[in-house]
Amino acid sequence: MGLTDTQAVVSLVAGLAIVAGLAGVVVPGLPALPLCWGGVLVWALFGGAGPGRWLVLALATVVVAGGAVVKYAWPGRNLKQSGVPTSSLLAGGLLGLVGFFVVPVVGLVLGFVGGVWGAERLRLGSNRLAWPSTVHALKAAGLSMLVEFLAGLTVAALWVAGLLFA
Repeated sequence: MGLTDTQAVVSLVAGLAIVAGLAGVVVPGLPALPLCWGGVLVWALFGGAGPGRWLVLALATVVVAGGAVVKYAWPGRNLKQSGVPTSSLLAGGLLGLVGFFVVPVVGLVLGFVGGVWGAERLRLGSNRLAWPSTVHALKAAGLSMLVEFLAGLTVAALWVAGLLFA
């Protein structure tokens, strides 16, 4: 397997995009799955790999699309079953956005937790009753991140298999 300089550069750029996408699961502002998919797309278009590159791109597209749907559907279903209203999640999202700019790195999480807890405290009237809803919202956020990370890892594995076998 001989690589030209262009193929090596394209593979490096694709790999960096995939790694950035995986980091984007936990770093706010980086679109995780689109970066992973974009890395595979760049590699498929410009990498000079064999015809298997299109199969890798098609499989990566299916994984990214499926991951994007499951990322929202599964945690959302769990939240509806636990009784956490959308208004509390919106409050958490808004405070998380504010927290992201006020306290770098951890502000997003702190704002989200504070927003959900505050909205649930207002709705339910008790600290004791607000906390379980907040925990459900945190579990849903964690599940969403896990699904996104696993989809990104699957795309990365497909790309590596494409590098080795396409």
